[in-house]
Amino acid sequence: MAMACCGRSLDSPCTLALLVGFQFAFVLYFSLGGFRGLVSVLVHSVEPEFDYSRPHDVYTNLSHLVAPQLPQTGTGPPGTQAQLKDCQVPSPLLVGPVSVRLSSPLSLEEIRDWNPLVLPGGRYRPPDCEPRHHTAIVVPYRNRQTHLRALLYHLHPFLQRQQIHYSIYIVHQVGRPWGNSTFNRAKLLNVGVREALRDEDWGCIFLHDVDLLPENDHNTYTCHSQFPTHLSVAMDKFRYRLPYPQYFGGVSAVTPQQYIKMNGFPNHYWGWGGEDDDIAARVRLSGMKIVRPPVAIGHYKMIKHKGDRGNEQNPRRFDLLKRTRLNWHSDGLNSLTYELLSKELEPLYTNLTVDIGDDPRLPQRKPIPSMPKHEVKEEELPLVSWSKHRAKRREETPLASKNDVKGEGQVVKMDVVTAVTTAKAEKTDHVQSKSVNQTVEERAGVVK
Repeated sequence: MAMACCGRSLDSPCTLALLVGFQFAFVLYFSLGGFRGLVSVLVHSVEPEFDYSRPHDVYTNLSHLVAPQLPQTGTGPPGTQAQLKDCQVPSPLLVGPVSVRLSSPLSLEEIRDWNPLVLPGGRYRPPDCEPRHHTAIVVPYRNRQTHLRALLYHLHPFLQRQQIHYSIYIVHQVGRPWGNSTFNRAKLLNVGVREALRDEDWGCIFLHDVDLLPENDHNTYTCHSQFPTHLSVAMDKFRYRLPYPQYFGGVSAVTPQQYIKMNGFPNHYWGWGGEDDDIAARVRLSGMKIVRPPVAIGHYKMIKHKGDRGNEQNPRRFDLLKRTRLNWHSDGLNSLTYELLSKELEPLYTNLTVDIGDDPRLPQRKPIPSMPKHEVKEEELPLVSWSKHRAKRREETPLASKNDVKGEGQVVKMDVVTAVTTAKAEKTDHVQSKSVNQTVEERAGVVK
């Protein structure tokens, strides 16, 4: 009957109804995410369901854990102790949705008290089983102290319940006094991955924005064995939906082998935007694909904040994205340059202070001209070279008294010359001190 009706003329009501039906099917197809989404609806595929209206406290199920008896480095062999059994998968400590504290974060000292099993450098191993996964979390950072405290308060118990061996690396970008100090997230991630792998043979590297907090501990911080993983698939900023199919921003994970295969991340994205899409393109160009957890699990809350000075929108991001196919082989891990200024094992994280240079597009401020050189007697020197006189003057310097404590706050590695001002120099004349400081900087190459 319907076919006969449609065969009479193109302007019949039946033909019009068919056209409307095709349009509706077309809209439905793409609104469900294409073929896979349509199939999942037709076959009634079951995804996990969670009640986010009743979240658990983020520190649930951790009170019964006992202090580990393993070596204090957290990475050494068990020694003479009995071999621990492998941790269960999934962890029996998981609770699902957890509450997120966005306002009034605790101090670092209070957060440390809440996490007694976390070792210096932000390292943790399960005390009662042998972890199956070893994950380094790399966080690009600058001038976000409140966000950092909120992340550390939330992420440490979140990861401990997953019973994984992990460490948190904060890659802190510092600008030169005469530079333009534009933020470069992707280059900081490159630095963090390289420095983390120098510490240990991590099996998984997480790339984590400082302002994103996970809401479900079933979203495990582990890597897919074959493909890069994008975990922040449902952010409150985007109404808990994926903004577009190739989105790779926020929180993602790669194995060292996947990282090398895609030549790391781009180094030329100065400012906000573009680097996530470049990384997603590298995944495809290197013959891999992006995998994701279910939307019901990959929930994240973003800490609201105003725009950062020095992290304005990158006006070149679209031009750079057009050249990704040509440049990804030459711009990345194999072209990375930076200067590691210090590496400190803080109680809750490893702090990597780095100089990654400046945006070459922007004008550079000229450095302050130096004073004329003149000879200075040794007893008049207001600065002591830390690397040159470490053994001789360690106890005489203010820096030594701060960092001589084993573990917390200790400077364990420095790739540049560091100097400290002695008490005698602080009593000198202002003009003399200024000229002497500049002379020593020129002779010793001090970086402040």
